[in-house]
Amino acid sequence: MSQQPPRRHGTRKPYRRPKKDPVRILAFEALRAVDERDAYANLVLPPLLRKAREAGDFDTRDAALATELVYGSLRRQGTYDAILARCVDRPLREVDPPVLDVLTLGAHQLLGTRIPPHAAVSATVELARVVLGDGRAKFVNAVLRKVTAHDLDDWLERVAPEYDEDPEEHLGIVHAHPRWVVSALWDALGGGRAGIEELLAADNERPEVTLVARPGRSTAEELLAAVGEDGAVPGRWSPYAVRLAEGGEPGALDAVREGRAGVQDEGSQLVALALAGAPLDGPDRTWLDGCAGPGGKAALLAALAAQRGAALLASEKQPHRARLVARALDGNPGPYAVIAADGTRPAWRPGAFDRVLVDVPCTGLGALRRRPEARWRRRPEDLDGFAPLQRELLRQALAAVRVGGVVGYATCSPHPAETRAVVEDVLKGRGGPAVEAEWIDARPLMPGVPELGDGPDVQLWPHRHGTDAMYLALLRRTG
Repeated sequence: MSQQPPRRHGTRKPYRRPKKDPVRILAFEALRAVDERDAYANLVLPPLLRKAREAGDFDTRDAALATELVYGSLRRQGTYDAILARCVDRPLREVDPPVLDVLTLGAHQLLGTRIPPHAAVSATVELARVVLGDGRAKFVNAVLRKVTAHDLDDWLERVAPEYDEDPEEHLGIVHAHPRWVVSALWDALGGGRAGIEELLAADNERPEVTLVARPGRSTAEELLAAVGEDGAVPGRWSPYAVRLAEGGEPGALDAVREGRAGVQDEGSQLVALALAGAPLDGPDRTWLDGCAGPGGKAALLAALAAQRGAALLASEKQPHRARLVARALDGNPGPYAVIAADGTRPAWRPGAFDRVLVDVPCTGLGALRRRPEARWRRRPEDLDGFAPLQRELLRQALAAVRVGGVVGYATCSPHPAETRAVVEDVLKGRGGPAVEAEWIDARPLMPGVPELGDGPDVQLWPHRHGTDAMYLALLRRTG
């Protein structure tokens, strides 16, 4: 009787518990918060990083990688969606959002970082096993292996239409902006292909951290000395600006902790300085910041006002933002007050102020470097939603200033519908009573800053000035 070979038992591999990667888990949690709660990454990420550091899970390199994964995934989301759509066997809208977030993190590691492809796929699949389960991890693995078939340039040639066929769609996919945003920015910028490509590329760069030394309380020289010559350089345009090197930590500086300095984009500083420098007819005793939250411009204006013996009233509609303004102004040596009030229903008498700033709520298309998710969250119809508020805030600002006084109308958006169109409508009485006011040329009030346009208003640009795309119109009330 022949001997039978021993029966082989199943060859299935034993279950392996997935490895938990704190960096990628944190990045996933941040993306979920942005998607589920319409949160902003710049508000969600810092407390998550702080908690991870306190728990001992993160070092500086871990924090840098988590930050890159979150911001890179959000900036390039539209590009990655176009690529993933080629690798998934159903419409992306039918993929569960948490799964799509994991896929986007994987796509960014494969196409937007120097992480080796095998490591990027392996780490993302492990993340999927932890946060999604083994079944969906297999789906993630299959999709990402398709993504590895090409590098980013090859994928763009495959998913983006030719520039000559559809310029806006081509630029939108290549530079990761919605088509309508590309069109709006191109209208505002003017010119040909080179300029808009430079602008869109600048939107995808990580912005520098810029400090402001609040006049009379700190100086740029103090901040530079505190950081050291290898860690910071002077600002390009503002005498109070200091630009930190990558990885610089503002909270480590005494002046920042004490409120004598703060974090503020240089474009925002230039807007406040231009309003403060505009020539006045008559006294210069009372200033108003009518949309003061979260307090950066108000703090700079309060410091400038204090040097002249003037007082600042900072008004913010939302109480929680008014508290942020109060915190930013705490310790200012001059007289100031912070109130929670609606700028369209003034809590002050007409003609009470010599200088007024209204940095109005807007789509934020000028700050896409800092809030990359905003480009995907905003819709063209949002312009119509902001329009009545912007016009009424400007009307009330002009009513709040005395004859001969100056109003600054500012937005962090270059969209024509949020900038000059608002000012012209208010001055011509479209949608409300006409206002007697005249333009002031704002360009001389930003000395040394090039390419400010034809005036009299000013538009700053990320690719030209290294700032957010701030807009400023200065108006003098004449009657």
